[in-house]
Amino acid sequence: MQISDLRIALFSGNYNMTLDGANKALNRLVEYMLRMGAQVRVYSPTIDTPAFEPQGELVSLPSFAIPGRSEYHIPTGISAATQRDLETFAPNLLHISSPDFSARAAVKWARKRNIPVLASVHTRFETYPRYYRLGFLEPVLESWIRGLYRRCDALVTPSQSMVEVLQEQDMNDDISIWSRGVDRTIFASDRRDTRWRRGLGIADGDVAIVFLGRLVMEKGLDIFAETIIELRRRQLPHKVLVIGDGPARKWFQQNLPGGIFAGFQTGADLGKALASGDIFFNPSITETFGNVTLEAMACGLPVVASAATGSQSLVQDGVSGHLVPPGNPVKLAEAIAPYLTDDALRLAHGAAGEKRSLDYSWDAINRAIADTYVRLTENALD
Repeated sequence: MQISDLRIALFSGNYNMTLDGANKALNRLVEYMLRMGAQVRVYSPTIDTPAFEPQGELVSLPSFAIPGRSEYHIPTGISAATQRDLETFAPNLLHISSPDFSARAAVKWARKRNIPVLASVHTRFETYPRYYRLGFLEPVLESWIRGLYRRCDALVTPSQSMVEVLQEQDMNDDISIWSRGVDRTIFASDRRDTRWRRGLGIADGDVAIVFLGRLVMEKGLDIFAETIIELRRRQLPHKVLVIGDGPARKWFQQNLPGGIFAGFQTGADLGKALASGDIFFNPSITETFGNVTLEAMACGLPVVASAATGSQSLVQDGVSGHLVPPGNPVKLAEAIAPYLTDDALRLAHGAAGEKRSLDYSWDAINRAIADTYVRLTENALD
């Protein structure tokens, strides 16, 4: 079987409603598959004002907005019209990218027809309740997700560290890596812009600690703020540059006084903003890969991150940054501190990260997932 023989039905909980790492990866994959001659049909909730134009044909799924987080919708299942559309499209492979109600219905539909199913795991959904004081729900949610993933033929996830987590959770017996790439036309150290920095009040001699991402609590905003407070307590001079926006922005501003909020950036503006920082600090434990970490490395920034899934597979501790046990602001501050006072160390670790980022090519990465599609489809025909 060739890639061009594939007919892929991709179910997504949020294909182009927001601009995040998972959506960018899925759209890049669809673009690659279409370029290789495959047929792809995407099923996802839609809104009137999506964040970007989608790749491929997009069929709207019934859904409802999450209260307080209207930028995200929860698909509620598969309507009769969607089932008819699936029957007409006649996929020979199903790909689900979010463990939601529509994905469950789609897997049930595929299983009845002996269509192989691949699930891509983009985030650690089971950890989300702890950020909203609902930690007791974590084992329940993990079990619910396991029930879906065990019905799939295989899982793919972006990093070896996340493969190990999924194996420990007994999510599936066939788990492989679908890594992530970085667009080097956007993210590179030579995108640094001192005029842009100065316009935000960051002097040439200032060392700016960068946060990049959606401003939501599950990104570790509380740990970030507590770490900055610890650095200030130690009287270590620095600036804080926050790139991004989201529903927790007001909370972050209140708990990060003096922080410079550059707002949402994209494309060349994002590359410029990120390269204009000096240290990248990522306290999150929810990512399966950490696109923002790779992008920061490509921009020549040393990375201090929680030793969690994703970052562990990217950051070489003591070479391109430091990995610190999650949830420990004191240890995180200790890891950041040397970069604030030692310019040579900061530049050397940043250069090492930029060199490592050269290994991540999007076409090579997407070819790996295409090969997995072909393998599963051929197995179903045997």
